[in-house]
Amino acid sequence: MSKDAMKTIQRACGVNDDGAFGPNTARAMMKHYKWTEVRAAHILGQASHESAGFTATKENLSYSTSAILRCWPTRFKTEAEAAPYSHNPKALAEKVYFGRMGNNSKQKASTYIGRGFIQLTGYDNYSAFATNMRHPEVMQDQSLLEDSLAMESAIFFFNHNNLWSICDRGVTDEAIKTLTKRINGGYNGLNDRATQTKRIYGWLK
Repeated sequence: MSKDAMKTIQRACGVNDDGAFGPNTARAMMKHYKWTEVRAAHILGQASHESAGFTATKENLSYSTSAILRCWPTRFKTEAEAAPYSHNPKALAEKVYFGRMGNNSKQKASTYIGRGFIQLTGYDNYSAFATNMRHPEVMQDQSLLEDSLAMESAIFFFNHNNLWSICDRGVTDEAIKTLTKRINGGYNGLNDRATQTKRIYGWLK
């Protein structure tokens, strides 16, 4: 899934398509997408963390009962409420995403789940991506975000949320922390995001 996504990117960038992200791929991606070294380090560092080292391109909604209670405490108050959704991705998506992000039907809620290296979630976000990134085909074939358009999901997120100006402050702890808050809503994984970003910047300098 994601190794295929990375291989697709590597082929587009003209490097060995072994599916492994490293210095040569990072440099090739920077050139391919016309990023500065600083912008490349930030987007690749954040995307690497969000996708577990570019190994996840689709939201995994196969949660245990305890995980459901932990992730959605306001929607599920008891184990009995959560149990029917345990390891039932379609039902869980319908429960937690219906009525939000433009998902005005249960079918949309289970169709427009998180995909990409920085996961795109919800009908409205897919629609905005399709328009702004000029890829209307994703509305019919969402799996494109799991492969050929996985990196474009991250680019769209940075474009849509005006994050490039934060990147341009430099590869600093302050900039990484600010980006993390904008992407995550908090500071989950801040240390790893900083490590990844600084490591990649070292490759690119």
